[in-house]
Amino acid sequence: MAELAEIGVIGGSGFYSLLEDAEEVAVDTPYGPPSDRITLGRIGGRSVAFLPRHGRGHVHPPHRIPYRANIWALHSLGVRQVLAPNAVGSLRTEYGPGTLVIPDQLVDRTSGRIQTFYDTGGAVHVPFADPYCPHGRATAVRVAREAGWETVDGGTMVVIEGPRFSTRAESQWYASAGWTVIGMTGHPEAVLARELAICYTSICLVTDRDAGIEAGQGVTQQEVLAFFRAHAGRLRALTKEIAAALPAERTCPCATALDGMKLP
Repeated sequence: MAELAEIGVIGGSGFYSLLEDAEEVAVDTPYGPPSDRITLGRIGGRSVAFLPRHGRGHVHPPHRIPYRANIWALHSLGVRQVLAPNAVGSLRTEYGPGTLVIPDQLVDRTSGRIQTFYDTGGAVHVPFADPYCPHGRATAVRVAREAGWETVDGGTMVVIEGPRFSTRAESQWYASAGWTVIGMTGHPEAVLARELAICYTSICLVTDRDAGIEAGQGVTQQEVLAFFRAHAGRLRALTKEIAAALPAERTCPCATALDGMKLP
């Protein structure tokens, strides 16, 4: 397929009006269809592909999202840099709802999700010590701060299987480990992007304080969705600014992640 986009955005509700001069395309992959049709358009002169992570109508729960198909589809369109807005819970009392966290580390607490493209034809061990693109992160932090966001540069996102939220004891355990935010969709997106030498930057909007750091009933779906929807317009505008500011040429380690490897 011809290269149709250089930047990909994987987002949720509130992002469907992200692009200018947009058109939808259906993409087939060896891993089945992606979550939904992909929208192609432009942001500030950059060609961008938008993919709704959960599909329109939020039909794919976190543990059933076709992650491999999603990343493969974007790569096949030419995407080499991905921005991934996420709604997350805070594991730190000082980071309340509305805080923006640009994590630099990830902990996988999922189970049963296929998290590699290289499961046949020989072992491929892709470096993943630093899961996120350093240049994408630096751009996101700079643009967010210039736009007036309360922005945390760095931190660890722990990704749980879902679809349930954590118990209070689990949340306290994650917080005691020093981790920063918690979500359900950041893995295996990040590692699959690395396996295709795609830059991946997570943009985490804190929607709630997780169950273990605050009294009361704990986080609810209604609370998370209501907060995210209320702030979706501002986050959408920020994502557009970050996309337009991403480096035109990739000189980061992500671009050479597969160099020297024998791939199946």
